[in-house]
This record gives sequence, C-alpha cells and structure tokens, in this order.
Amino acid sequence: MPTSHGAAKAGAPSPRAPRLQVHLSYGVPRRGLPAPASFRRWVQAALHGAGHRRAAEVAIRLVDADEGRALNARFRGKDYPTNVLSFPAEPPPGLRLALLGDLALCAPVVMREAQAQGKRPRDHFAHLTVHGVLHLLGHDHEEAAAAQVMEALEKRILSGLGIADPYADD
Repeated sequence: MPTSHGAAKAGAPSPRAPRLQVHLSYGVPRRGLPAPASFRRWVQAALHGAGHRRAAEVAIRLVDADEGRALNARFRGKDYPTNVLSFPAEPPPGLRLALLGDLALCAPVVMREAQAQGKRPRDHFAHLTVHGVLHLLGHDHEEAAAAQVMEALEKRILSGLGIADPYADD
C-alpha cells in the first residue's frame, strides 16, 4: 500500500492504519451511487475518528426500498424503509474478530432525504456510513447525553472529510 509523506488531514486516518476490509454489495443499480473507494474512506475515517485502532471488517449493502422495508420490519418492527440499519457482529464471548458487523443503506431513502434537506447525496451517504459505523462500535443516540456525544463525533469525523455539519439545519 502506498504511503504519503505529507501531513495528514485532520480526522483522516494515518497512512499506517490497521487492516480494513469493506465488503460492498448492491441490491440497487450502481449508477449515481458513490464509488466503493468512497465507502472505504468513510468507514476508515469513522474508525479512526472513534479511536478504533485494530483491524476491522465491515459489510455494506445498498438496498432498495422493498429490501430496506423488509429489514426494518424484521429487525426493528417498523414497517417502512429507513436510511441506515446497523447490525453489530456478536461473536461468542472471548473471541475477538475483526468483523464489526453489517450496514444496510437504503439508497432511495438516502437520495430522497438528501434532496429534501438540500444536501449533496454523496455527503449524506458519507454521513450515514459514518453514523452506521459508530453504531457498530457501540455508540447510540437513545439517551440525550449519548446522542450529543455521538453527534459531536460524527461532526468531527465529517469535518475531517470536508463535509459540513449534517445537523446544522435540523
């Protein structure tokens, strides 16, 4: 892997980052979606920003509204497609794996939200990828204090990627 001898961007992973595998699969046409390298960069930035310094493996599936709805109904009991679902790996006690888990990004929902919020679709995909990876690492936003911590971390990671605060217009 080539290394850079220049200064690293704030929030960017170091050239000597631990091994990362990102597996991408598509349940939707790839046209108009970010490149696989972008998803890898976003996962890497999330891991680095959250202080994860070990090897990691993440599977990302880009789904259509029907698959997104089915997953959300099955695993969350909510009968509608949502933007991102996170499925943390649950290895047996005592077994340390690089596998962090799976993400399902519902492409039509992400695109619709980006348009409605006046965001670039690429930036919204980046935000939701970072958000999902943080869930895989154990962060949540169920309690107000935990939500503040998670949102601050997301904003810092996204800023390092050159992406504006996704919560600024909420």
